Amino acid sequence: MNIYVGNLSKDVTDEDLQALFSEYGSIKSVKIIKDLFSGESRGFGFIEMPGSTEAQKAINELNTRELKGQKLVVNEARPRSDNRRGGKGGHRGGGGDRRNN
Repeated sequence: MNIYVGNLSKDVTDEDLQALFSEYGSIKSVKIIKDLFSGESRGFGFIEMPGSTEAQKAINELNTRELKGQKLVVNEARPRSDNRRGGKGGHRGGGGDRRNN
């Protein structure tokens, strides 16, 4: 099960989340999402746990738990939509013949 973890303090590391979630079962992956330019945490991440029973227990027990001064928001991750920024397939539109006839 893929788990969303939000409201992360800027100084929480992948290792911090690994340690916290491993109390509930095995961890397949941990990924804190970072800004592409600054490399700073964007305040959320994802944990993948192979066992759905353990993952659900982690969600139930860790949602609103405090970690480094912030109350975590933990729930099942929703699949990413293809239409992330309102555009489709990178087409920006526009162009065309703008001459006055």
